[in-house]
Amino acid sequence: MILDVDIRHRQGGFALDACFQSDGRLTALFGPSGSGKTTIVNAVSGLVRPDHGRIAVQGRVLVDTKNDIVVPKHKRRIGYVFQEGRLFPHLDVRYNLLFGRWFTPRGERKASFDHVVDLLGIAHLLDRRPSTLSGGEKQRVAIGRALLADPHLLLMDEPLASLDEARKAEIYPYIERLRDEGGVPIVLVSHSVAEIARLATSVVVLSEGQVIASGPAAEVLRHTGFFAQSGLTEAGALIEARVSRHDEAYDLTVLQARAGTLSVPSLLHPVGTSLRVCLRARDIILSLKAPEGMSALNVLPGLISSIDIGEGASVDVQLDCGGDPVVARVTRKSVEELGLRPGVAVHAIIKSIAFDPEALGVTGGENM
Repeated sequence: MILDVDIRHRQGGFALDACFQSDGRLTALFGPSGSGKTTIVNAVSGLVRPDHGRIAVQGRVLVDTKNDIVVPKHKRRIGYVFQEGRLFPHLDVRYNLLFGRWFTPRGERKASFDHVVDLLGIAHLLDRRPSTLSGGEKQRVAIGRALLADPHLLLMDEPLASLDEARKAEIYPYIERLRDEGGVPIVLVSHSVAEIARLATSVVVLSEGQVIASGPAAEVLRHTGFFAQSGLTEAGALIEARVSRHDEAYDLTVLQARAGTLSVPSLLHPVGTSLRVCLRARDIILSLKAPEGMSALNVLPGLISSIDIGEGASVDVQLDCGGDPVVARVTRKSVEELGLRPGVAVHAIIKSIAFDPEALGVTGGENM
């Protein structure tokens, strides 16, 4: 088990009671402000000492209040990347990176400077000062500095929150490479469903200091009710697809998934690239018959596996499309008028324009 957390902590009027386990290469802690995300990562790093409970990272116990075990923060081997890069302004990038080395005994240093620099694409920045870097470049250097301390776990507290969309798009591929090739498990704090849909392999959802869901990203994200407070419009199914071909005549890329083929706005990824695709529940229309005379290019046949009826006018209809889970958010009225129920065959219709190219993440072939 990579991360095992079972803690209770009170801070002023806020009470945290969090219990979860994760084996994911990138575990996302999701929830609105004040839900307890940062308190958890601060407890893992040693910046906060929980009142009660236990924390273990890769089998090593860091906190066990029952047995009076609290490993000092400087001995935990935890890397921490904050919202701001927090680089030393008087040092160039090379020496900012090498600063991370000082926290690890020479005989225990395993991370290769050249490998980390290559992984994060920062070789051309080594002689520059932080004041000359973009926000995305600063964050990549901050990540590199943390990796060169040879951590057992890398904590990232909303590292993209202060970046604009262009800078986020710049740094996403590097976090994906870090997840798939870096060899260090990551815990990412985020309040963005689109962000965790692209990056996370496991998700822990928090609300008012409580864990309301945890598990593989594909399983958690398809239950839109978990994201009602802040991410309902982005929640949906995660499926894995490969780039099948590029349709240059129409500026489209064709993806192949178990569910079928998907046409999306043209991507730069070469044929054969494995991608994770988020099919947002709000972007899917259901039809009992194969549609004719429609502009939508993406139609996936499937069977209704379940219908999740919550509060309000909307209902989540869970589908099995050739082995890929798909979820459509429709009204109760539509469910009744169409006679939708488990076992009924339907067609899921998705507009090509619903796919944001920047939200289609490259995968390392992991189970989501």
